[in-house]
Amino acid sequence: MAVVAKWMCDRDNTMFDSKKEADEYDKMLELGEKFSQLLLQQIPGVDEAKAEEFGILLAKNKDLVAQACKGKTEALEELLSPQADNVRPLAKEA
Repeated sequence: MAVVAKWMCDRDNTMFDSKKEADEYDKMLELGEKFSQLLLQQIPGVDEAKAEEFGILLAKNKDLVAQACKGKTEALEELLSPQADNVRPLAKEA
């Protein structure tokens, strides 16, 4: 029987085949958490779950966000596109 090494992200116990992948995922979750905290702090009344969802969205797309911050706002068009498979609209509350 072979032994297969796996790495686990300590934030949500997601398993990875390489330490590099696990570290990158952990860093993405940490960035998403910071974005969420910022949103919750700066915009009173924001739903915590929505803030977390938005924080993760920003973290997963940090390269596009960084480009937009450097003046290439068209970089965000990829996220605004209805064809973007990694983005889903936030549910509107009644």
